[in-house]
Amino acid sequence: MKKSITLSLGMLFLTLILFLSFKPQNHTYKYPFNNPALSMDERVADLVGRMTLEEKVSQMLNSAPAIERLGVPAYNWWNECLHGVARTPFKVTVYPQAIAMAATWDKTSMHVMGDYTAEEGRAVYNESIKNDKHDIYLGLTYWTPNINIFRDPRWGRGQETYGEDPFLTGEMGSAFVKGLQGDDPRYLKAAGCAKHYAVHSGPEDLRHKFNTDISDYDLWDTYLPAFRKLVVDAKVTGVMCAYNAFKGQPCCGSDLLMNSILHDKWKFTGYVTSDCGGIDDFYRENTHQTQPDAESAAADAVLHGTDVECGNVTYKSLVKAVKDGKLSEKQIDQSLKRLFSVRFKLGMFDPADAVKYNQIGKDALEAPAHGAQALKMAHQSIVLLKNEGNLLPLSKNLKKIAVLGPNADNAVSVLGNYNGTPSRIVTALQGIKNKLPAGTEVIYDKAVDYVADSAARYNYAAMAAKVKDADAIIYIGGISPELEGEEMPVSKPGFHGGDRSTILLPGVQTELLKALKATGKPVVFVMMTGSAIATPWEAENLPAIVNAWYGGQAAGTAIADVLFGDYNPAGRLPVTFYGSDKDLPSFTDYSMDNRTYRYFKGKPLYAFGYGLSYSKFEYAPLDAPLTLKAGEALTVHVKVTNKSKMDGEEVTELYLSHIGIKQKTAIRALKGFERTLIKAGETKDITFKLSSADLSITDLNGNLVKASGKIAISVGGSQPDKATALSKKTVTKTFEII
Repeated sequence: MKKSITLSLGMLFLTLILFLSFKPQNHTYKYPFNNPALSMDERVADLVGRMTLEEKVSQMLNSAPAIERLGVPAYNWWNECLHGVARTPFKVTVYPQAIAMAATWDKTSMHVMGDYTAEEGRAVYNESIKNDKHDIYLGLTYWTPNINIFRDPRWGRGQETYGEDPFLTGEMGSAFVKGLQGDDPRYLKAAGCAKHYAVHSGPEDLRHKFNTDISDYDLWDTYLPAFRKLVVDAKVTGVMCAYNAFKGQPCCGSDLLMNSILHDKWKFTGYVTSDCGGIDDFYRENTHQTQPDAESAAADAVLHGTDVECGNVTYKSLVKAVKDGKLSEKQIDQSLKRLFSVRFKLGMFDPADAVKYNQIGKDALEAPAHGAQALKMAHQSIVLLKNEGNLLPLSKNLKKIAVLGPNADNAVSVLGNYNGTPSRIVTALQGIKNKLPAGTEVIYDKAVDYVADSAARYNYAAMAAKVKDADAIIYIGGISPELEGEEMPVSKPGFHGGDRSTILLPGVQTELLKALKATGKPVVFVMMTGSAIATPWEAENLPAIVNAWYGGQAAGTAIADVLFGDYNPAGRLPVTFYGSDKDLPSFTDYSMDNRTYRYFKGKPLYAFGYGLSYSKFEYAPLDAPLTLKAGEALTVHVKVTNKSKMDGEEVTELYLSHIGIKQKTAIRALKGFERTLIKAGETKDITFKLSSADLSITDLNGNLVKASGKIAISVGGSQPDKATALSKKTVTKTFEII
């Protein structure tokens, strides 16, 4: 005891000496908001409290000017990183288009891609700050990801999404946001933004004036789950409200979407931006015209929680709106606090050396690891749709190969839209040439355009005759981001305003493929597209079809690796490939009846979740209890064996169906997926843990309720059907919820 007392007295004496010898360093800050020792809330409140009304309003435009007297630098909120940092003046890594990344069905790859994108974004931002540049596309607030549901393949912007399923969209979007925003407890690496909130998916030429009015069931069952996942679970920093109106109110001024759901129900604390020019649509001629003038429109949007206007017109009237009593300055302050909280969390008001992300330099741009990830995801995204007689992979020892088609050597198509510019792009033609030995003759001809206008006259037989002595013909066609995309001035057969008026492969390409088939030589059809293409003749008559999407900077290498067997494909469709335009309801009908795999009652050409491999996988029976109580979770195990001699990845998908239930539910719904490498002859155990929410149903009022009765759970490499069951590619088990 005496020894313990002596040690304690010694420690106390030492502490006293250190205290007396310590000289506190006097840090002086011009304003409290400059002091990093204060909480962010205190700092934000102090800064906002020092601004005039006019200064506050100026900060609510996407291009916010500097407030020099307070030392607040200019900032532009608008930046993009859909599949890599976009539209920047720097050379950057370009990953596959968003729809292609969804086809990887790989959450880990998405997380890594988000992290690498933030690295390059920080490098661009840091370099720009050094040069005192604060322009558009240089900031850290990225208006990505687009998590709208790709309900109709005619929508040109569907390529920007993660497909037609709310679960897949939520999982992939969440992984991306978490990677992008980082895991630092104090600072954001970059800021994501979930868009376009909500019930938004074309037509593009009507987006400034159309009104959607759907059932509560469809709203909560299809259109909102991914937004909830990103807002509530992934803690996304921003939300962008959509152009269209919902139930008679513009989305940025929606009582239900903005006030009731986003802020009250989900407790969202981040910032909300309008889409660009979206607030103008509240009052401009030939738009929603729910407000009489700019002043009323601006007040309405702010009162619904829209904090920043992408634009430079309407929100300038907020000063007058406050003075006229249409909203209070306190309500302006709410928006300002949300906006500056984001900027503080990005470290914009702290010493440079205090924020670790400020140390990222230009060497992060196009870093080798980022390029490797772009190639990996291009590999992972490719979907093998048909391989009759195991035509693929092709031999590298062929003497002569013909490569034809409008996408064969097109560096524009592989980049998709909302893209950056890399230092090097590998087209499909270049990838094939790089793959083959020097002695192989490669014949290239564009042959045809994507579509034929009225003046086009092609001699298909003559084209085919030029390549009839080739050992194999690779036709690389499909469509292009120059034809489908956001509100585009395009009017060609099958395309209008960025959307598609038919989902059929353009006839000029089918006619050429018929001529190539007539040569008797093996024909491989490689499609590039951002959406589902109907290819009924091709599916029936061609031996091999590969869907390669818009594959990013390494697209050509990935395509060649798949065609010649250096990569075993395992991509899966994130959208249904319908067989005909007749399968589709009206484009303007937002009801989910007979749409997507969840409600489509017909037979698709290629189903959601479909994709072949060079390996053969078999599934053992499911291991799970037969009964469980309502509200309990369910764990499902399944053994998957690679029965081939080739290593391969398998995407194991879990679908749930409610049996005999009177209330409306999906035919089946994706509730789990895992992408796993399984070596030749190897067996792996795949486990899925389904929560009570996963097993629940959405009632007609939009409430999630515990299900009871029988449910069927199917696990396999695609959706369940007779063919997959017979091949042991899917297994199904019925459970009783009591």
